[in-house]
Amino acid sequence: MNKILMVTIFLALASSGGCGNVYSRKDFPKGFSFGAGASAYQWEGAVDEDGRKPSVWDTFVHSHNQDNGDITSDGYHKYKEDVQLMVETGLDAYRFSISWSRLIPSKGPVNPKGLQFYKNFIELLVNHGIQPHVTLYHYDHPQYLENEYGGWLNRKSIEDFTDYADVCFREFGNHVKFWTTINEANIYTIGGYSDGLLPPGHCSSRSKCSSGNSSTEPYIVGHNLLLAHASASRLYKQKYKDIQGGSVGFSVFTIGFTPSTSSTNDEIAVQRAKAFIFGWMLGPLTYGDYPDEMKRIVGSRLPVFTEEESALVKGSSDFVGVIHYLAASVTSVTHVKSQRDPGFFTDMGISMKVIGNYTSFHYAIVPWAMEAVLEYIKESYGNPPVYILENGTPMKQNLQDTPRIEFLHAYIGAVLNSITNGSDTRGYFVWSFMDLYELLSGYEYSFGLYFVNFSDPHRKRTPKLSAHWYSAVLKDNTTFLGSQGIAQLQSNFSSPY
Repeated sequence: MNKILMVTIFLALASSGGCGNVYSRKDFPKGFSFGAGASAYQWEGAVDEDGRKPSVWDTFVHSHNQDNGDITSDGYHKYKEDVQLMVETGLDAYRFSISWSRLIPSKGPVNPKGLQFYKNFIELLVNHGIQPHVTLYHYDHPQYLENEYGGWLNRKSIEDFTDYADVCFREFGNHVKFWTTINEANIYTIGGYSDGLLPPGHCSSRSKCSSGNSSTEPYIVGHNLLLAHASASRLYKQKYKDIQGGSVGFSVFTIGFTPSTSSTNDEIAVQRAKAFIFGWMLGPLTYGDYPDEMKRIVGSRLPVFTEEESALVKGSSDFVGVIHYLAASVTSVTHVKSQRDPGFFTDMGISMKVIGNYTSFHYAIVPWAMEAVLEYIKESYGNPPVYILENGTPMKQNLQDTPRIEFLHAYIGAVLNSITNGSDTRGYFVWSFMDLYELLSGYEYSFGLYFVNFSDPHRKRTPKLSAHWYSAVLKDNTTFLGSQGIAQLQSNFSSPY
């Protein structure tokens, strides 16, 4: 990154320039981790190489004639180059997921080539001083499990996931100290089993989905995901924790909610939205059961924890992984009990309008939403350790991504404010380190700090303006992060294209 020195020298000189929103890395607690991330299907490519078999994500995108991750950023072949870019950027940590269907492609033995790939990648990260944060499941269970028994709809998935986690803990645990079992379980469950927008693409509407029941499947799958997490967490504590000293967490998609009016109904609707979006997962993890509001509304469609299951799930997450991008205004909608086929959002009884133009992939910069999320988790769920595992904004591919810098600057500042106010937040990861295949937008919009030329068979990586900015922050070469500094950074940046 040949312009970093020039940029950071300028920013250091400009630090006395007198601009608002100023903070530096030194303001964060000692040991706070800054990183970035990706997921296996979105980054690796090589979907049919070295023994890997299809996941439900492969099947879903190909059956819908969507863009796909067959090659994507080609991380499987370019991981050494990517680790070097992480070093140059100054990352403390890197978050990624393991492809279950690469590691264990079918019923039977571990795939030795898949195993060796992850060992090589993890050891390279550690050797360069980068802490691996590993996610075990990111929407991509093996297709054979879906074919055999319906995947997460069947409780057999709990045992299979625990066996898969056991392999990962055993093979990689000497180097990995942070494990996230399930990626944003709430939004995956809604998208995959209520709306049909995520794999495996289930919903009640036969014009959209070939199978599914939006009134029951989200709750069944959510229940099984919680039990699978808890089972894997118990295994780690019993078998590995004393030796390896790691932590096992669980991640949730979060939204900063605000009432659309000052009416009592809308204020109550916000609390109901929080119960369904946050409490659905964090309630059992903290208290051993679902929120009372969910149990009242969903009734017999919501699975019930046995006493043993409640004890297993309660306290099973060592940290909460927060996925955060959005804020939304909430309006109360009367719940119609006679609805023939209610779904998750019908049950929630709200109308939700995302702040900003979400359909055009324009995320509003509303850092109060991040602060509100962290405050709510602190106050409602016992102030657990938190890692912001995803935060970022999509743009059409552009090396001059000033809006991304403004977004990240505002949200990192919000995290700092939350820490000052008592939140036990311990790390922040930009989504994403480089341009990837994105499920909802393919290759049209990207989140990356690094541009990937998907037209180039070699998938050349080029730092965007935001990569230079983030590196300056991480290397603590600047305290000047306001609009004037961004403008000067932009003027000093020249694109190779």
